[in-house]
Amino acid sequence: MKRDYATGEATKVKYFVGTEVEHTPAKDKKTLFVVGVLASEEITDIATKHECNHVYLGANQSFDGYDLVEWDQLILELLRLGFLVTLDFDVKFCSKHPKWFKQLSQFDNFIPQISVKIPHISKYNDNATVKIDDIDFNATNRGVWCHSLDKLKNDQVMTVWSEYGKDKIIE
Repeated sequence: MKRDYATGEATKVKYFVGTEVEHTPAKDKKTLFVVGVLASEEITDIATKHECNHVYLGANQSFDGYDLVEWDQLILELLRLGFLVTLDFDVKFCSKHPKWFKQLSQFDNFIPQISVKIPHISKYNDNATVKIDDIDFNATNRGVWCHSLDKLKNDQVMTVWSEYGKDKIIE
């Protein structure tokens, strides 16, 4: 959802409802977007009221990697209730909480949304490569994966900024 970050509007929003526009397993589902870690009872009540079977946690880049006990309780409760749950988190948390993400990824209704920020993407030439690496040589992955940045920028999986402005703020 489009927010006016200059006025602080983005920090006041706790919930908004809309259709998932990003190209994930939840694309086109009616979604309750949740900013921060909030009470599971309130989330389930709002999601049910608005007929959302998908809950998107960490909206507005609100997952901070702290209070994992609270996040864990919230996510597990929603997963056990049968909601499809996305957690949007920065790539830096992959190495900080690998066991936690592995535990959550055992649920078929959990979508880990790993956010990798690449500013000024149009400035790179056709030779640019995105490397999905490991923390050290042969440490946790069976190898590395390199993808052409140009091919990753496929318009079929791009969500343009204007698609984010259609959500409705709840509170």
